[in-house]
Amino acid sequence: MALTDTAARGAKATAKPYKLADAQGLYLEVRPSGSKLWRYRYRIACKENVFALGEYMTDKRHPDHVSLEVARERRNEARKLVREGIHPAHQRKAQSVAQQAQNRNTFEAVALEWLDKQRPEFAPKYVDKIECAFRGDLFPYIGPLPMRSITPMHLLEIIQRIDQRGAPTVAVAVRQWLSSIFRYAVATLRADADPAAALKGAVKRPKVKHHRPLDRSEIAELVRRLAADTGSRITHIAMELLLLTFVRPGELRGARWEEIDIDRAEWRIPAERMKKREMHIVPLSTQALTLMRELHTFTGMREHLFPNVRRPNTFMASTTLNRAIERIGVEQFSPHGFRATASTLLNELGYRSDVIERQLSHAERNQVRASYNQAAYMEERRQVMQDWADLIDGLANESGATIVPIKSVSAA
Repeated sequence: MALTDTAARGAKATAKPYKLADAQGLYLEVRPSGSKLWRYRYRIACKENVFALGEYMTDKRHPDHVSLEVARERRNEARKLVREGIHPAHQRKAQSVAQQAQNRNTFEAVALEWLDKQRPEFAPKYVDKIECAFRGDLFPYIGPLPMRSITPMHLLEIIQRIDQRGAPTVAVAVRQWLSSIFRYAVATLRADADPAAALKGAVKRPKVKHHRPLDRSEIAELVRRLAADTGSRITHIAMELLLLTFVRPGELRGARWEEIDIDRAEWRIPAERMKKREMHIVPLSTQALTLMRELHTFTGMREHLFPNVRRPNTFMASTTLNRAIERIGVEQFSPHGFRATASTLLNELGYRSDVIERQLSHAERNQVRASYNQAAYMEERRQVMQDWADLIDGLANESGATIVPIKSVSAA
């Protein structure tokens, strides 16, 4: 006769354990302690085995309570495995191990692992940007979730939230990073698909605003205003070197004295600080060398050419140059625009585009040719850099200013 819930509930503990049978191998074991345990007896390969199904409790509100109905459902699931020759206990163990692995493979863990593998290929500034997005936009929402539990809806909410706060460029970048992370997870067997792939186009990329170049009269005016400005001489030198060398602003701000070779008139920027992860040589004109020598009297005892005023162990903040440009009144222009300025004028003057592109450290797709160009164009690049500095000097002198007022203004 099948067991009833009334009989199970009314079973009393005795000095010895006893069993109340239900059907198809299911029974309730009543122990002297008063606990009541569901068990399923089965045979595989002529050997009897017992599988635990849970505990029967009179308090149905208890989360671990297993009723007679639930016990029968679990028995039926176990019977299906037994018919296939699978021990239910082995199956449960395998599922537990898989779940534990799933719990360890959270989005945060996999994302950080992905970033560690990508770090050698990324510029430090780019890594900082990714880590900032991780901490602010991703980890608080999906960081603890197992990779396989994350859906496109989870990710759509995140990128829409970023877009709605007025950062569409960040939203597009975050979707791309998410896609790379999930592809990595798929390749390492911790995800089955890339849910971010379905969201391509969910946020519209804003139209790129190119940094406008200055014309000759604007260069002369900038130099004149810079000479008349009463701000920090160190900041002035940074602006002048940016104009003379047309490196990226971040490359200038992070420059270290160990990179500067005054005797060879070269500035060698190591690969890890370059956008394309390739060492870049900047030939220094006589004007740039003069500025370097002057700057050395201010910061030569420090690691960086342009140390941060508030945090001397780091380098100049990006806002310093932006504010300097705003202060001297150059409208609709940014420090990055010096590169466009040099590129435009040098091309107009007829210098070889390959030489100009190489000095701008733009990537050469053909790696063999890139290696050749690095050496073959060096003498031409030296001449271009000196000619460029002389041109700036000429424009400055026409405006009544000078690009190299040596020690004429004290550092602030």
